[in-house]
Amino acid sequence: MPKRQSQIIGKSPQIVKIRELIDQVASTNLNVLICGESGVGKELVAQELYLRSPRAKKPFVKINCAAIPRELLESELFGYSKGAFTGASQDKPGKFEMANQGVLFLDEIGDMPLELQAKLLQVLQDGQFSRLGSPRDLKVDTWIMAATNQDLEENIRKGTFREDLYYRLNIIKIYIPPLRERKEDIILLVNHFYRQFRKEYPRTRFQLTKQIKEYLQEYPWPGNVRELRNVVQRLVILKDWQTLKAELDLRRQEGTRDRGKDQPAAQEHGQVGEAGRTSHEEVGVFLPLKEVKRRAIEEAERKAILSVLHKTNWNRRKAAEILQISYKALLYKIKQHQITSS
Repeated sequence: MPKRQSQIIGKSPQIVKIRELIDQVASTNLNVLICGESGVGKELVAQELYLRSPRAKKPFVKINCAAIPRELLESELFGYSKGAFTGASQDKPGKFEMANQGVLFLDEIGDMPLELQAKLLQVLQDGQFSRLGSPRDLKVDTWIMAATNQDLEENIRKGTFREDLYYRLNIIKIYIPPLRERKEDIILLVNHFYRQFRKEYPRTRFQLTKQIKEYLQEYPWPGNVRELRNVVQRLVILKDWQTLKAELDLRRQEGTRDRGKDQPAAQEHGQVGEAGRTSHEEVGVFLPLKEVKRRAIEEAERKAILSVLHKTNWNRRKAAEILQISYKALLYKIKQHQITSS
């Protein structure tokens, strides 16, 4: 049987090492802690481990510990029995039960409340827990993978994360470096996403030029692979490179200013896009960079919405789907930007 092609795209030494580690760990049940900045692909690594493991045909269950209110997180993880609290009209299994014999992926584990960390530790130690409101212990065989963009060792020092839980989770640690530290992967990812979205939107005629690729290669990607994917998707659908480039330039200039490593962007460039033009002689009389950025983003958003509406023949529901916003939000933005079909 041919070896399955990896979902992890890249040729940098760091990515090659991660793929090798995945091959070594996938056949084990050792707890895995995946670390890295937001957008680097931590869930993708977890899925790759799962798909290469003997558990690949069993459930892969994800829960985001930061996205669920703490008062609901316990019942989401461990479930509850009928009558456990007001509104509990029937038994409900939790994520641990749903992931039995499969994988439970605990995303943003650093945001888990301390009181729940103790119960999670107990499950990791003996594989047993009880639903809320039930005296009966349940036993599960669940492979635990956790992910975080936080420094858990610093959290331990602050008293917001249990040291014993950290060492239980951190049997195998996989660190994914940010995209800016592995630039040799950028064009591979650009081409991968470009092929993916050209296939998904076959009517597009957008071409990635050498100049565009050179720009993307040098951009610092603060949002990492997630940001790059969104940029390529937008280019394929909207073909608005000049507008998008102006937004990315402003984002880069804002980041440079915040780091304090360079002079303010308005003093470095004779022009900062359509929303606010300046020159070295006239720096003091134009808008602050944040206002320039706000106006540029508003104009870019208006153009993006108008372009998608034209492409969908003003089918607002289809446009909202492409723009990945709710139908109600699209109607609001159409009104906000005074967009008309005329």
